[in-house]
Amino acid sequence: MITPISTDKAPAAIGPYSQAINSGAGLIFVSGQLPIDPATGAFPEGGIKEQTRQSLLNASAILEKAGISLANVVKTTVFLADMGDFAAMNEVYAQFFSAPFPARSAVAVKTLPKGAMVEIEMIAAL
Repeated sequence: MITPISTDKAPAAIGPYSQAINSGAGLIFVSGQLPIDPATGAFPEGGIKEQTRQSLLNASAILEKAGISLANVVKTTVFLADMGDFAAMNEVYAQFFSAPFPARSAVAVKTLPKGAMVEIEMIAAL
């Protein structure tokens, strides 16, 4: 049975989608998380490092609502508005994960919603 997952510790969906879905088959799919601070509704001050940190905190809060953590993540996709930010994003990303690291794709896109510098989505195993 497919079940939506939602928490107020991450920004509410800004469109017709769920923060995450429990597939009912042992996987949690976390929608792309923009770097919106759920307390303020704004991006954190700073640049790509602060935005990466907030996106990962948002995804982590959603996983916690599902009863798991970042240690359960098997795949991430990182969307960057500028591939020149890859090294700085990667520096922060590495602080959130440990070996064995999840599989990952990182792609540059033309633009992200609300002018974000980064958006991160995840798949986690229960």
